[in-house]
Amino acid sequence: MKITNDKVVAFHYALVNSEGEVLDGSRDREPLPYLHGHKNIVPGLEAAMTDHVVGDRFEVKVSPEQGYGARDEEKVSLVDRASFAEFSELSEGMVCQMEDEQGESQFVAITKIDKDEITVDANHPFAGLELNFDVEIMEVRDATVEELSNGRVDL
Repeated sequence: MKITNDKVVAFHYALVNSEGEVLDGSRDREPLPYLHGHKNIVPGLEAAMTDHVVGDRFEVKVSPEQGYGARDEEKVSLVDRASFAEFSELSEGMVCQMEDEQGESQFVAITKIDKDEITVDANHPFAGLELNFDVEIMEVRDATVEELSNGRVDL
């Protein structure tokens, strides 16, 4: 069965940056399932999956625009240290959840800690990077009515 819209696909992957550093992967856990055609994975990878079948193994290079987007320096901001009063310890690289100016919850990474201010970055960690995926298709099946209704595979 070919990968087309509304198919559930499970795949293993290794994600490598342009310097050859492994950023993420699934080989040490279950294959990653998703509902094809419903924007559940980065666009460049989803497009490359189309028409593949179980057993196919391939590599795909995904530009930042088709991956996690370009880095947006407006997503880097200074926050008053008092905003982190609930945290007993803070460290650079720590990821925490905060509300943005519109009251929406978002994850941010702490990139710098000063006496009175903390620099946070709301960009995805892979934003601005060219991504290289090594993919192996493990399963392709028709989606259930519930999966189609939800627009995703429930884990």
